[in-house]
Amino acid sequence: MSRIGKMPITLPKGVTLDIKKDIVTVKGPKGELSIKTLPNIEAAVDGDTVVCTRNEENKKTRAFHGLFRKLIENAVKGVSDGFSKTLIINGVGYRAEVNGEFLTLNLGYSNPIDYYIPENISIQTEGNNKIIVSGISKELVGQTSAEIRSLRPPEPYKGKGIRYENEMITRKVGKAGVA
Repeated sequence: MSRIGKMPITLPKGVTLDIKKDIVTVKGPKGELSIKTLPNIEAAVDGDTVVCTRNEENKKTRAFHGLFRKLIENAVKGVSDGFSKTLIINGVGYRAEVNGEFLTLNLGYSNPIDYYIPENISIQTEGNNKIIVSGISKELVGQTSAEIRSLRPPEPYKGKGIRYENEMITRKVGKAGVA
């Protein structure tokens, strides 16, 4: 039995879980998320806990048992608390600001970059160099953060670029002067 798959998920107050044939829908104060499951994996609600079980013992079903349990847990956490990632911009003249449905980034290129903010994602800026990406879907928050970071990844010599708040950039030593 999967160690992750057999653990129960506790539902916080205000979160409901609706199970139909192969779709699990989680509703909470922040929104609603749906997860499609395999036919051999079932989720059952028992009071305020959810337990995922599998009907078959083949390799594919065993492999996905823990995955679907974690996807349901992430959906429950997302609709109750939400997810967020913080990005830090380093560099002289590098800055970001939110203009309506676009995030405008000045990252040392000749023109500013307008990044369209996807639905169900909110982006806030603190000062000119801190971007906070938040939403209910862990996957969408991570994907949006990765796309913003890819516009100017941090470089190893001066550390300029966009990095995650807890990311450590390994710095390299530049050229040694000729003596």
